[in-house]
Amino acid sequence: MASELEPEPEGPAIDQSLLECSAEETAGKWLQSTDLTREVYQHLAHYVPKIYCRGPNPFPQKEDMLAQHVLLGPMEWYICGEDPAFGFPKLEEANKPSHLCGRVFKVGEPTYSCRDCAVDPTCVLCMECFLGSIHRDHRYRMTTSGGGGFCDCGDAEAWKEGPYCEKHVLNTSEVEEEEDPLIHLPEDVIARTYNIFAIMFHYAVEILTWEKESELPADLEMIEKSDTYYCMLFNDEVHTYEQVIYTLQKAVNCTQKEAIGFATTVDRDGRRSVRYGDFPYCEQAKSVIVRNTSRQTKPLKVQVMHSSIVAHQNFGLKLLSWLGSIIGYSDGLRRILCQVGLQEGPDGENSSLVDRLMLNDSKLWKGARTVYHQLFMSSLLMDLKYKKLFAVRFARNYERLQSDFVTDDHEREFSVADLSVQIFTVPSLARMLITEENLLTIIIKTFMDHLRHRDAQGRFQFERYTALQAFKFRRVQSLILDLKYVLISKPTEWSDDLRQKFLEGFDAFLELLKCMQGMDPITRQVGQHIEMEPEWEAAFTLQMKLTHVISMMQDWCALDEKVLIEAYKKCLAVLMQCHGGFTDGEQPITLSICGHSVETIRYCVSQEKVSIHLPVSRLLAGLHVLLSKSEVAYKFPELLPLSELSPPMLIEHPLRCLVLCAQVHAGMWRRNGFSLVNQIYYYHNVKCRREMFDKDIIMLQTGVSMMDPNHFLMIMLSRFELYQIFSTPDYGKRLNSEVTHKDIVQQNNTLIEEMLYLIIMLVGERFSPGVGQVNATDEIKREIIHQLSIKPMAHSELVKSLPEDENKETGMESVIEAVAHFRKPGLTGRGMYELKPECAKEFNLYFYHFSRAEQSKAEEAQRKLKRQNREDTALPPPILPPFCPLFASLVNILQSDVMLCIMRTILHWAIEHNGYAWSESMLQRVLHLIGMALQEEKQHLENVMEEHVVTFTFTQKISKPGEAPNNSPSILAMLETLQNAPYLEVHKDMVRWILKTFNAIKKMRASSSTSSVAETEGTITEESSREKDKAERKRKAEIARLRREKVMAQMSEMQRNFIDENKEFFQQTLVVDASNSAVLDNSPMVSDMTLIALGPAQTRVPKQRQFVTCILCQEDQEVKVESKAMVLAAFVQRSTVLSKNRSKVIQDPENYDPLFMHPDLSCGTHTSSCGHIMHAHCWQRYFDSVQAKEQRRQQRLRLHTSYDVENGEFLCPLCECLSNTVIPLLLPPRNIFNKLNFSDQPNLTEWIRTISQQIKALQILRKEESIPNIASSKNSENMDELQLPEGFRPDFHPKNPYSDGIKEMLTTFGTATYKVGLKVHPNEEDPRVPIMCWGSCAYTIQSIERILSDEDKPLFGPLPCRLDDCLRSLTRFAAAHWTVALLSVVQGHFCKLFASLVPNDNYGDLPSILDIDMFHLLVGLVLAFPALQCQDFSGISLGTGDLHIFHLVTMAHIVQILLTSCTEENGMDQETSAGEEELAVLALYKTLRQCTGSALKEIPSGWHLWRSVRAGIMPFLKCSALFFHYLNGVPSPPELQVSGTGHFEQLCDYLSLPSNLICLFQENSEITKLLIESWCQNIEVKRYLKGERDAISYPRESNKLIGLPEDYSSLINQASNFSCPKSGGDKSRAPTLCLVCGTLLCSQSYCCQTELEGEDVGACTAHTYSCGSGVGIFLRVRECQVLFLAGKTKGCFYSPPYLDDYGETDQGLRRGNPLHLCKERFKKIQKLWHQHNITEEIGHAQEANQTLVGIDWQHL
Repeated sequence: MASELEPEPEGPAIDQSLLECSAEETAGKWLQSTDLTREVYQHLAHYVPKIYCRGPNPFPQKEDMLAQHVLLGPMEWYICGEDPAFGFPKLEEANKPSHLCGRVFKVGEPTYSCRDCAVDPTCVLCMECFLGSIHRDHRYRMTTSGGGGFCDCGDAEAWKEGPYCEKHVLNTSEVEEEEDPLIHLPEDVIARTYNIFAIMFHYAVEILTWEKESELPADLEMIEKSDTYYCMLFNDEVHTYEQVIYTLQKAVNCTQKEAIGFATTVDRDGRRSVRYGDFPYCEQAKSVIVRNTSRQTKPLKVQVMHSSIVAHQNFGLKLLSWLGSIIGYSDGLRRILCQVGLQEGPDGENSSLVDRLMLNDSKLWKGARTVYHQLFMSSLLMDLKYKKLFAVRFARNYERLQSDFVTDDHEREFSVADLSVQIFTVPSLARMLITEENLLTIIIKTFMDHLRHRDAQGRFQFERYTALQAFKFRRVQSLILDLKYVLISKPTEWSDDLRQKFLEGFDAFLELLKCMQGMDPITRQVGQHIEMEPEWEAAFTLQMKLTHVISMMQDWCALDEKVLIEAYKKCLAVLMQCHGGFTDGEQPITLSICGHSVETIRYCVSQEKVSIHLPVSRLLAGLHVLLSKSEVAYKFPELLPLSELSPPMLIEHPLRCLVLCAQVHAGMWRRNGFSLVNQIYYYHNVKCRREMFDKDIIMLQTGVSMMDPNHFLMIMLSRFELYQIFSTPDYGKRLNSEVTHKDIVQQNNTLIEEMLYLIIMLVGERFSPGVGQVNATDEIKREIIHQLSIKPMAHSELVKSLPEDENKETGMESVIEAVAHFRKPGLTGRGMYELKPECAKEFNLYFYHFSRAEQSKAEEAQRKLKRQNREDTALPPPILPPFCPLFASLVNILQSDVMLCIMRTILHWAIEHNGYAWSESMLQRVLHLIGMALQEEKQHLENVMEEHVVTFTFTQKISKPGEAPNNSPSILAMLETLQNAPYLEVHKDMVRWILKTFNAIKKMRASSSTSSVAETEGTITEESSREKDKAERKRKAEIARLRREKVMAQMSEMQRNFIDENKEFFQQTLVVDASNSAVLDNSPMVSDMTLIALGPAQTRVPKQRQFVTCILCQEDQEVKVESKAMVLAAFVQRSTVLSKNRSKVIQDPENYDPLFMHPDLSCGTHTSSCGHIMHAHCWQRYFDSVQAKEQRRQQRLRLHTSYDVENGEFLCPLCECLSNTVIPLLLPPRNIFNKLNFSDQPNLTEWIRTISQQIKALQILRKEESIPNIASSKNSENMDELQLPEGFRPDFHPKNPYSDGIKEMLTTFGTATYKVGLKVHPNEEDPRVPIMCWGSCAYTIQSIERILSDEDKPLFGPLPCRLDDCLRSLTRFAAAHWTVALLSVVQGHFCKLFASLVPNDNYGDLPSILDIDMFHLLVGLVLAFPALQCQDFSGISLGTGDLHIFHLVTMAHIVQILLTSCTEENGMDQETSAGEEELAVLALYKTLRQCTGSALKEIPSGWHLWRSVRAGIMPFLKCSALFFHYLNGVPSPPELQVSGTGHFEQLCDYLSLPSNLICLFQENSEITKLLIESWCQNIEVKRYLKGERDAISYPRESNKLIGLPEDYSSLINQASNFSCPKSGGDKSRAPTLCLVCGTLLCSQSYCCQTELEGEDVGACTAHTYSCGSGVGIFLRVRECQVLFLAGKTKGCFYSPPYLDDYGETDQGLRRGNPLHLCKERFKKIQKLWHQHNITEEIGHAQEANQTLVGIDWQHL
C-alpha cells in the first residue's frame, strides 16, 4: 500500500542521529549500568517514537532497518558479549539440534497425516518431513492447513511408528533422558540473557496489554510530547468488507482503492490507522465511523491513539518476533525465555507474563495475537519441560479463557483457546491434566455453565434461537472438541488417581446427559397444523457433536473392569433419577393374551409427551453391551446390580421412541410439521444412529433378554396401540365391516408392519460385538454388503454411508477386498465397488440401517440378480451368528405364544383375504420371521452337544392346530394353503423355501431319534413336487413365447400396410436424404483420374443440387444463388490457442491494420458452428424475440443468462449451443465467376508482369480520382502515359449475382467477424471487414489442421459433420464476401498483399517476408483476386490466377523456411548419394547466401535441408489442401482419407505442385532470382541474419497446456509458497494456476482486482484478457477444481484431472486422499481448448445448472 503514496519529507537531522547511534557502545553502557531496567527503558523511550509511526503511512522496510540498528542491535551485542555476527553462530554450534520439527504452518500449506500411524488426526507433518518419512508409503491423508498449528515430526507421542523423518532422526548413541540445555551455554551469557529477556518480555507484555489511549507507562513517557494521533480502526467479524469500505470512503474521504487497501490490512492484521493528525481531526473521523456502523449491529471498534503508544506497540510486536528468532539459535536461550515467561510475578496467582498475555487475549488485535501465539509455539511448546508447566497454567485458566473466547468475536484460530489442540492431544499431558488438574470435570462444567437455559425439570431448553445465541452456541461447541482431544488417546495402564478422576469426570458427563434426557419433548398435533415449527436443530447439533465423546467415554470404560462396573452403577442410578419411578400420572393396567398376563401402565405415544433424546438410557445400553463383551457380567456378577434392574423400566423410553418413528411413518404426526420429520431423519442418519437408534435397539434387546418374551410382546402391542387388534378374536373383521375411516385401517396396517419389523430387528441384529459373538470387522463387512446390495458404489459414497469413529476412520479399507471387486473408471465417472456374488447370501432384506427407499431398491436389485442367475426369487433370512450368553434368551421371542398368536392371526387374514384389512408387506414380514425361527432351530440342531435337549421347538409349535374353541388350522397348514393362492404370486418362492426348510429340520430331528427310513420318503415327495414345479414353469414360458411371437407378427404386418398406403411420402424422403447426405461424394465419373484441386487443370465437378431443411419452420429449400438465404448458427471468438506470443496487445484497435498476419499468430479469429440450418428470416424473427424477451425481463430481476443478448449472442434453437452470428449457405462461389477460356494461359513470369501492369494502371487511376481535375491538358497527357494493358477495363463493375437476402447475410456475418475479431463497434463500411473475414477463414482452417496433426488423424478423414459444414460454409462465404464490399477497397487490399511478394515502389513499410504468415497471405490473395480479375477481359482465367498465386506464396514460404531453419548437424548423414531434390535445395540455398551477402550459415548437407523444407512446409500444404478443397469442391484423393505418414507426394499432386518443390524456382528462374533478391534485401531480414532479432521457425510447435506434476501435493506446496503480488508478502487465499501459461494468480480477493473496460475484475478475469483473449482455463489449487472463464459473465467449474486411488476427483479437497494426475482427463481438457470449445462448454454447463449463472465470475 505504502509504496503507492508519495514519500513524506523526512528531516535529515533525525536520520543522522539515529544512524550515528552505535550498538556496541550502547551495549557497553548497559554492561556498566547498575540499574539496567532504567537504562534500557530510557533508551526505548527516547528512540522508539523516533523510528516508528512517523507519518500517516508505515514504511516497514525502513522502520525494521532502523529498529535493528538502534534498538535490537545493542541487545544482541549485550547477550553475546561480542559482535552477534560471531556470537550467535558460536551458540548455534554448541547447540544440539532438536529432534522436534516444530515448523508453524502457513495458511494453505499442505499437511499430511498418516491414517495407519498417527495417534489421532491432529498429528500432522509438513511436506518436507513427510517426504522424508516412512509414512509416504502408508495410507496418508492430505489437507491444507488453515494456518497456526505445527509439524509433529520428532514427537514420539504423536506416532505409533516412524516418529522421525530422515532430517530429525534421533542419534541412537544419545542417552534418552532429558538433559538441561543450559549446560551448553557459558555462565555469563546465561546471566546477561536472563536480564535482557526479563526486561524486554516484560516491556512487550506491558505495552501490548496497555489500555490507555493517550498516555504511556510512566517510565516510557517522553519529555516533549507531540500532538500527533492516529485514528485506529480494529477488525471485527460482524461487518462485511463492503460496509467497511463504504464507511471509510465517507469518514476519511479516500478513494475506493485506498479504502480497499485499508480494509484488507484491517482484515489481515486486525487493525490499521486510517487517519493521522491532531486529536480533533482524528476524533472527527472516529465519530463518523461509529455513527455509520452502529445501525444494525454494534459499531466498528475505533480508537484515537497517541502516535507514541502506537510506536511502542509496533516495536513490542517486533520484539516478540525477535525473541522468537533469537531462541532459534540455542535450546538454552529457549529455556531461559520459558523461565522468564512462566515466572510468577509479585501479584501471586496468574501474574506471570504468559498468564497476563493469555488472559488479555480477547482484548488484543489479530496481529498481536498471531505474533505471541507463534512465540508460545516456538518456545513453550518446543521445550518439553515447560510444555508441561504451560499445560498446567492453561488448564487452570481454562474456564476464563473459554469464557473470553465465547464473548470474543474472532474466529477460533485467532484465539489462545485454540492452543488446546497442541496440549490436550499429547497423551501424557492429557493424563497428567486429568489426574492433577481434574481437566475432564473442568471442561464439562465450563460447558454446562454456558448452556444456562433449562426447563422446570432441569433439562436444556433451546427455544427461540436468536442469531446471537446461535453464535454463542457455535462457540461453546469448541469445548466439546477439547473434550474429544482429551479422550482421543486411550490409557494403557490405570492408576487409582486416574480411575478416581475419570469417574469424577464421568459423573459430570452424566449430569450433562441428564440435562439432555427427554429434552425438546413433543406432543402430537390433532386437528390443526402446528403454528410455529419448534426449535430442534440446537439439540441435534449438540447430540451430533457429543456422539464421538459418548462413544469414547464407553471405550475408556471398557479398558478397565473396575471403572466399567462403577460407571455402570452410576449410569443406572442417574437413569432411575430421570424416570423417578414411572410417575408420569399413568395408571397401571393389566394386559392378557393366550393365557399370559402382565402389569404395565397406560401410556399412549400419540397423546402424551414423548422425546427423541435419551442419552442416559443409550449410554447404559452401551455399557451393558460392554459388560457382555468384556465378560465382566460373568466374572463378577455379585458386583453388578443386575438383579435390581427393572426391565420394563429400561425398555419404556426407547420403545416410545421407536413407536414414535413408526407412527410418523404411518402418517399420524403429519400436523407436527417438518421439524419432527427432520428429527426422525437424523435419528436414523449415519451421523447419529450409532448413539441413538442403534442403542435403542440394544436397550430393547437388553430388556427382552431379561423378561418373559410374552410379557414384552404384550407391552409392545400396547405401546404400538395394537393390543385390541390381537387380543380380541375377529377384531380385524369388525374393523373392516364397520367401514372405518380408510386412513385408520391404513395406519393400523403400517403400525403392524413396523412392529413386525422391530421384532425382526431385535432378533436379527446381533452384529454388535457383545450382543452377538462377532468382532468389529464382521459388523463393518455387513454394513458394506448391505450398502453394495442396493447398487455398486464409489468409495466416497460408501464411506459416507458408514459411521466414522473419532479418528474419521470407518475401518472399511481393511475388509472391502473381502466383499467387493473394484471397477476402474473411464474418461468420465468414477471407480465403483461391486459386491462379490458369494456375499449375496448374507443379504438381509430387513437390515436395520436401510431407509424405506433403500430397502425397496435393494429388494428389487437382489430379486433381479436371482432371476438373472435362474434361481427362485425368495430372499430368505441369512444365517446369523449366535448371541452372547447375556443375550441368549432373546431368541425365545420367536417361539413365544403371543408371537405365534400374532403370526397365526395375520396368516389367517391373508387366507381369507377379502374379509380383513391386511397388507402384503405384513405377510412378507411374518414369512421372514418364520424363516428366521426355522434358521435358528436348524442352527441349534447342528450345534447341539451330546445328550442336550434342544429347547427351541418352533417346528413342533407351528405344526399344532389352534386351541379348542375355534380349532383354527396350524400355521404349517395355513402356509400350505397360501402356497397355491393365486393372489400371492410374489411370495410363492418364499413359502416354498419355508416348507423345504421345515422338512429339512424334521429330517434332522428324526435322524437324531429314529432310523433313516422316513428320510428317503420325505425326499421323494419333495423331489416329485420339484419336478412338477419345473414342468409347470416350462409350460408357462412356452405359452409366453408364443404369445410374444404372435404380437410381433401383427406389428410388422401393420407397418407394411402403413408404408404401402404412404408410398410416395417414403420415396420422397429417400430422395431428399440422398441429396442431403453427401454433396461432395466421390462420384464414379471422377474416380479413375488424378484429382487436382486448383488451376487450369482443376478436376471438373458436376453441379449438384443441395436441399436443406430449416430447423425453425421445417420447410425444405434448395440452395441457389437467387433464392431466399439459408444460414448456419455460428460462434465467432478471438483466440490465442495457436499463439506463439501472448504478450502482444493491439494498443489502438480503431486504427490497427490487420492486413498481414504475423507468423506468431498472436491473436486470431476463430469461427465454429453447430451445423444447424435456418432460413435467414426465420432466424431474424427468432433473434428479435430473444432480444424482446430480454428487454421485457425487469431490470431488477436480471440474473445473467448464459448468453449475452447485447453482444448479439443467442442459443441455437435446436441444440442450445452458444452462437453469436450466422453464416450464409452458398454454392461454390468460384463456379459463378469463372469465365470460360480457350486461350493459352500465361506462365508465372508473364502472369506476374500482367498483374503488375494492371495494378500500376489502377494506382494511377486512383491517384487521378483523388486529385481533382486541375487542367484538362495535364490530364490528357497522363491518359496517354497510362497504357491500359490489353483487355483490362477498370471502369467495368460486375453485377452481384446474389439475392438481397443472401447479400444481407454476407454483410451480417462479415460485420460480426470484424466486430469480435478487432473488439470494435460494428461498421459494415469499414475497409477492414473483408480482411477479418479472410483471416477468420485462414485461422479456423489452421486450427483444424493443427488438431488433426496432433491426433495423427488423416487430413480428409471423416470429419464431424458440424466441422465439415462449418469449414465449407466459412470458406465459401469468405470467397463470396468481396461481392458486398467496395470493389476499390478489395482491389487495394490485393495490391498491397501482392506488393509484399512482388515489390512495388508505391508501397513503403510492408512487413518483411519473415513477418508474414504465408497461409493467411495465400487466403487473402486468392479471395481478393476476383476483384481484379473481373475487370480483365484478356482471357486469363481465375484458375490460372489461383495457381500462380499459390506457387508464388509457396516459393516465398520455402525461402522463409530456409532463412529461419536452424538445421543443426546431427552427424546422421545417411544419404550420401544426393538425389535431385537435395541438389536443387543446395543450389537454392547457395543463391540465398549470395543474396544475403553470405550472412547465412555454412551449408549443411542437402539431405538435411530438404528434410527441414519438407517438414516445415507440410502444415502449409495441408491447410492449402483443405482450403482449395472447400473452395472449389474437388473431392479429396482417397490416399489422403486414411491416416498414414507423409502423403507428401499425394498432397503435391492434389495441389498441382511438382513433388520436387524446388522446380518452382528452376522453371521461372529469371523472375525468381529477382524476387529472392528483393526479399533478402529487406532490412528486417538483414537484422535477423545478424542475430539482432528473432523469427518464428517452421514447422511451428503445437501449443500444449502446461505440464502438471504427477502428485497433487507438489502443486499445493507450490501454491502455499505463492504470496499475493499486491499485498506485501501476504499469503494468497485462493491461489489459482493458469493452465495455458502457468502463471499463479491471486483469485477471488479485493487485493488483486484491476480495472478492465471500466469494471473492477478479479485477477483471473483480467488474466484471460491478456493470455487467452477472453477465454481462460484455470486450476484452483486449494479447491482442486478446474475453472473455465469466458468474458466477464461466463464461467463454470469443470472436473479436475486429478484422481485418487479410487478413481474419484476430490473437489474442495474434503476427503484428503492422495491425488494423482490422470493424463487422459487432462488431455480431454486440452482437447476442449484446442477445439475452441471452452465457451460452448460453459454455455452448456450454465444452461444445465442455473446456480452457475448467479456467480459473479468477473470477481474470480
